[in-house]
Amino acid sequence: MSAVSKVAVIGAGVMGAGIAAQVANSGTKVLLLDIVRPGEADRNAVAAGAVERMLKTEAFMSPAAAKLVEVGNTEDDLGRVAECDWVVEAIIERLDLKQALYSRLDKVRRPGTAVTSNTSTIPLADLVAGQSEAFARDFFITHFFNPPRYMRLLEVVSQAATDTALVAKISGFADRDLGKTIVVCKDRPGFIANRLGVYWMQLGLIEAFDQGITVEEADAVMSRPFGIPKTGVFGLYDLVGIDLMPHINASLTSTLPPDDAIQTAQRKLPLIDNMIATGYIGRKGKGGFYRLNRTPEGRVMEAIDLKTGEYRPEAPAKLAELADGGRNLQALLGGNTPASRYAWRVIGHTLAYAAGLVPEVTDAIDAVDEAMRLGYNWAYGPFELADRIGVDWLIERLKADGVAIPTLLHTAAGRSFYREVDGQREALGTDGAYHPIAREEGVLLLADIKRRAKPVLRNASASLWDIGDGVLCLEFTSKANTLDADIVAMVEQTLALLPKNYKALVIYNEGAQFSLGANLGKVSEWVQAGDWDAVRAFVERGQQAFLSLRHAPFPVVAAPAGMALGGGCEVLLHADAIQAHAETYIGLVECGVGLLPGWGGCFALLQRWQQEGGLPGGPMPAVQQVFELISMATVTKSAEDAKAKRFLRRSDAVTMNRDRLLSDAKARALALVDGYVPQAPVELSLPGPSGAVVLRGAVEAMAARKQATEHDLVVAGALADVLCGGTADPTVPVGEQQLLDLERDNFLKLLRTEKTQARIAHTLATGKPLRN
Repeated sequence: MSAVSKVAVIGAGVMGAGIAAQVANSGTKVLLLDIVRPGEADRNAVAAGAVERMLKTEAFMSPAAAKLVEVGNTEDDLGRVAECDWVVEAIIERLDLKQALYSRLDKVRRPGTAVTSNTSTIPLADLVAGQSEAFARDFFITHFFNPPRYMRLLEVVSQAATDTALVAKISGFADRDLGKTIVVCKDRPGFIANRLGVYWMQLGLIEAFDQGITVEEADAVMSRPFGIPKTGVFGLYDLVGIDLMPHINASLTSTLPPDDAIQTAQRKLPLIDNMIATGYIGRKGKGGFYRLNRTPEGRVMEAIDLKTGEYRPEAPAKLAELADGGRNLQALLGGNTPASRYAWRVIGHTLAYAAGLVPEVTDAIDAVDEAMRLGYNWAYGPFELADRIGVDWLIERLKADGVAIPTLLHTAAGRSFYREVDGQREALGTDGAYHPIAREEGVLLLADIKRRAKPVLRNASASLWDIGDGVLCLEFTSKANTLDADIVAMVEQTLALLPKNYKALVIYNEGAQFSLGANLGKVSEWVQAGDWDAVRAFVERGQQAFLSLRHAPFPVVAAPAGMALGGGCEVLLHADAIQAHAETYIGLVECGVGLLPGWGGCFALLQRWQQEGGLPGGPMPAVQQVFELISMATVTKSAEDAKAKRFLRRSDAVTMNRDRLLSDAKARALALVDGYVPQAPVELSLPGPSGAVVLRGAVEAMAARKQATEHDLVVAGALADVLCGGTADPTVPVGEQQLLDLERDNFLKLLRTEKTQARIAHTLATGKPLRN
């Protein structure tokens, strides 16, 4: 049972409401309070409106989560915080208002109840000034990042007088139940991520103006080469809100000393002032540095000219410096072109600033790197980037630029910030020694296992790892973890190897997506070459491998995170159990490319709906539900949504923290070992041809309303044939192999059509579906 049973969130703005939604996503009750709006008949209207807004923006992982939020107001309901174990304050960034609220809270909260602020601009010492000693002991800062559902970083700031056990209790809840990675910061302005991130953004902005490069060039340089999201600097300004950044900058500059480098990155820019005044504040406004303009010829993406302030068609940057993808960072940073000079001024000076922040904001370089990876979605933190560039090269380049070398950089001279010793990653400390990077109990990363071990088996697209206690982990390693012949071969080898020396299997990887399905590019090559034997063999081999995995003499637990689409979804459907990350998006999407599931997805999802759907009236209701999910290429919006749509069973489990997923899946697999009995072969009662007529009729009605295309009718007809069991007699159960045969035959029939081939080619070229 969780140490926190109910949370109060005070302040129903964007952040407060988002925090409340994420707490509810964990299955925890929430009390959301805000002011009473003058003249409003409904005294809870502000909080209630926030819940409605969060439902529309999908801050909730399921409608059931929203029902866990109770709304109220701070005039009538403040006393109800006594019901809560944790109170999160997320009101406006005004010290006087916060302190007044704290004084009221101190009178009504239970002794020992944690009270935290979401602030990132007001020092902790100022917040508790004048409060009771008991309140100060129970108070600290928990700084969430927006949107709280998706951003994993939580910066925690306490002081010497804070109850360390209470901080540990709330941090543990935030870790396990809210899915957050805790980074402990010192009580300094902006803490870690925003202190460094705002400096990088502001420097990226003013250097582009000073050096006369375009926003597209700036974003091309300041993104992929350095492991930074493709938004770069200007795209990120548009995402955050151009109008918000002056307030953040003002807050930092007002609290930082005059000699801090962030002070020199401030400048009044008339173009920015004019954009804010005219509503061009980014994506939430009429546009920003980029905008989508609707013209008579169609929609055109435009970018602003930093010199004139006028918009022009976006011109994707084609820079010679990025010909190798920017992999040679010394060459990119050391060049004498405008792009290289821009890259150096922004990245070089940002890394120097980062080195100067240790030990001011934290004593640990890995805390800085973690904050930037999770708070700004950088693939590499600043010290990891320094290692990739070369510490000594960086020092010499900074010296040549007249930049003062921070003490920590001097300490790292001749070495690196990170090293590996006997498979253990270590980070350089301010004392000049290396220190092991410890993991929290219950955190198991495949990346750590790879540092100290070799794979049991490996080929071009998959690896098999020993993760201890007799459990193997099957990892997909192909591009986007798409399923190909090598992965099928690895499944076959695993089935032969595992029973000899191991107990159970976990299917897991640490890619951005679990699997985007079968490798359509390879299938398309076979089709273009007319090698239909290869296509048929690939389908049949995959069917038998997955079926054998389903009936293996050992437990199989799938542990997905991110997208599990098409064949990736079928992997999940065949597992004995699923331990899913909360942010898992599952779907059988083959109809979008003119195909249907070919590796047992149809019968596996039908089985779920017949066993757990709770639908009366024979086989047809379950068939209709599955037909709708597959024909519409439905993708779930969370793991909880996947349970509602039966891609996950009721017995399948959800892990909130991504770093705990493998450990939880391993524990689940071990729990299944004793007394394990393989899944029994599936036999389903299906409606036969009469059911297929009903399903086709529904799609024909959609086509009559122009909601389905001619080829949609063809695809839907093939899907209906499979789901209804072909020529099945409703009184005679249909077995797995009969359904696999139907899947294979209809899959191959659709693949031979020109329109399915056109859909596949279009998707491979654009990443988008073709409606034909």
